[in-house]
Amino acid sequence: MSKLTVAVCGATGAVGREMLSTLHQRAFPATEVLAFASARSAGNKVEFGDQELTVRELKEDSFEGVDIAIFSAGGSTSLKFAPYAAKAGCVVVDNSAAWRMDDRCPLVVPEVNPEDLAWHKGIIANPNCSTIQMLVALKPIYDAVGIKRIVVSTYQAVSGTGQKGIAELEKQVRDLFNARDPECKAYPYQIAFNILPHIDVFLDNDYTKEEMKMVNETRKMFHDPLIRVTATCARVPVFYGHAESVNVETEKKLTARDCRVLLSQAPGVRVYDNPRELMYPMPLMAAGKDETFVGRIRDDESVENGLNMWIVADNIRKGAALNAVQIAEELVKRDLVRVKEEDRNLFLA
Repeated sequence: MSKLTVAVCGATGAVGREMLSTLHQRAFPATEVLAFASARSAGNKVEFGDQELTVRELKEDSFEGVDIAIFSAGGSTSLKFAPYAAKAGCVVVDNSAAWRMDDRCPLVVPEVNPEDLAWHKGIIANPNCSTIQMLVALKPIYDAVGIKRIVVSTYQAVSGTGQKGIAELEKQVRDLFNARDPECKAYPYQIAFNILPHIDVFLDNDYTKEEMKMVNETRKMFHDPLIRVTATCARVPVFYGHAESVNVETEKKLTARDCRVLLSQAPGVRVYDNPRELMYPMPLMAAGKDETFVGRIRDDESVENGLNMWIVADNIRKGAALNAVQIAEELVKRDLVRVKEEDRNLFLA
């Protein structure tokens, strides 16, 4: 396209700011970049490279002339405004959970299933942060030898809760070091020097919504409703970077050594794995980086075809902003920056 206008909706939030930063860092081919947020943030300034963008109020008629809108403004905002964007012919890349399991919307990680972008009808969903990094590492294994079962335990940073999570951890640490009782607002219990085995709300099956996101999103992106996935998600007192302990049972044998070779050639993956030299991924290493780091790759000696691994990524970058921008890049590359006329009212029906 000769001219390309991109909007970031939710531009004043932690992920929205990172989206703007990522667009600039990757030299996204936009003629114009717009920043939208709620009425209370309208008029504020946000950085875009060495420029400052004036934040506009997000309204139903904000999308005329906009080609791609990247949303990180919460599920209710996406449900309300994304259909109006699609009606205006603007392709939406949404970072909330609002559209992920909607059959009309592709759920995409560019290293995993970019081909699904071809059938978009105006709204494309960005997966959950913990699912993204897991599937970037597991897709090459799935393609090579098949995967029957995934068991994952996550250790998720407070930035996954947004700015309020970051602020709460920082304040609690200061309060504790100054002999003050910590306040708990973002989380039901103290997060500083603690671990909460609880992310999002509990469901009737006693799993949390976060855990079931990993189950359902994996099945959707792998196009495999029979793959067995079980998850336990925990919040840890780390600012940036989610870590995951992942066990997979494969259809065919893949040794740990062959797995290292396979993943070292995979897009978006960096193998960092040498236990004898104490080389393994950590959140501090991944913070601010684009890659998904994989280490502690080893054979699961309890089953015939099993592997264990440790996966770490920056949840704000690859887990949110970067993945959304990569989707936008794929849309441009594949000439899919358009909404068909017959689809424009689909989400308003």
